[in-house]
Amino acid sequence: MQTQANMQQNTPYELIVVGGGPAGLAAANAAWQAGLRRVLIVERDRELGGILNQCIHNGFGLHRFGDQLTGPEYAERYENMVAETGVEVALDTMVLSVEPATAPALDVGEKPLHHVHLISQAEGYRVLATQTIVLAMGCRERTRGAIGIPGTRPAGVYTAGAAQRYINMEGYLVGKRAIILGSGDIGLIMARRMTLEGAKVAAVVELMPYSGGLSRNIVQCLDDFGIPLLLAHTIVDIRGHRRVEQVVVAEVGPDNKPVAGTEQTFDVDTVLLSVGLLPENELTRQANIPLDPRTRGAVVFEDMQTQVPGIFACGNVVQVHDLVDFVSQEAELAGAAAAAYVQSTDSTESISVVELTPGEGVSYVLPQRIRVRDGQTTSVSFRVRKPMGRSQICLSAGDTEIKTFRRQRMAPGEMEHVKLRGADLALYAGGTLRLSAQEMGE
Repeated sequence: MQTQANMQQNTPYELIVVGGGPAGLAAANAAWQAGLRRVLIVERDRELGGILNQCIHNGFGLHRFGDQLTGPEYAERYENMVAETGVEVALDTMVLSVEPATAPALDVGEKPLHHVHLISQAEGYRVLATQTIVLAMGCRERTRGAIGIPGTRPAGVYTAGAAQRYINMEGYLVGKRAIILGSGDIGLIMARRMTLEGAKVAAVVELMPYSGGLSRNIVQCLDDFGIPLLLAHTIVDIRGHRRVEQVVVAEVGPDNKPVAGTEQTFDVDTVLLSVGLLPENELTRQANIPLDPRTRGAVVFEDMQTQVPGIFACGNVVQVHDLVDFVSQEAELAGAAAAAYVQSTDSTESISVVELTPGEGVSYVLPQRIRVRDGQTTSVSFRVRKPMGRSQICLSAGDTEIKTFRRQRMAPGEMEHVKLRGADLALYAGGTLRLSAQEMGE
């Protein structure tokens, strides 16, 4: 792994990876292993690892490494892999924009060049040319303003991720009496973390009638510590002058509106918000890469290539994952595909494509487009809209059922995966297929 001092700005890169978190590290390493030698990771923070650096709890790496690792330990595994390569790294460097190629390559076999505009205190403003780009910017949290909680604006209201960073990396306890809105994984994990640091967590409040987190986190972070989970509830008022003093919680009806007369008042000094993650797609949008309104990430092919040839996307910038192991798997696919794109002289324009859309019971599917090739198997990820017991997943074209899969249970907080064979898709090349899910009778 080389640092900024080794960079040669005159020679175009084969690949620039935007983001040095788990997705960016895995993509860069996979591209190097597949034969690319001019590879650069651009990371806006002062160190690699991304969000994993503040996730000091274990549970990472069970699928990828068969071991229970903390976030920093998981990141270190990939940092060590990258350190053994010649991948260059630009830290403390912000990518300002991604400029897709507008002109074809001059020589046969070469790829048109994209340009990445970046700035850093050490190097100033630069524009680097590259044959391929992997977008791996991750995601960000929804804030209080995004969900419009009523009440005053005192200190003591944090997103769960910001609070996690303050506690785990900066050494500050953000409050002594807290309530958490949202039961996504980071909210559940912070309920446990605050408790272990000596704070009292009054409750975790969830708008939906089910939790948005992994089942194991509900048990390990709430049940094991006696922290109440109030489903179908929300915060209707935050009170306080300089600091949060009280929070009012109420039940919600089927329309998600508060039910009068169900209010409970909690004396707390801190509110943590775990109300959803959004893919960090400003660069994607600026580059005019089509986005999926359901995932809010780029529309991608089965190899994680976007609708712009030579630009790939992976990790939480494409879809918000539940496990970092799946982020790495997806990123390795993108990195290897970027290498294959650089090394290939064949065009994929003539290959038939199947469109994949979510049907009943499914909130989104990814990839949204699959190139139909003989002998190819495509892994499709999706999430269901509500908790399901014994269920059936169905791939269909119109009224024709193509393939079915069975599950004993599914939940919105857990990504599901099925594998589709090229042979099952070949008859429907050029058409649209639908993936749906429904519970089965006993």
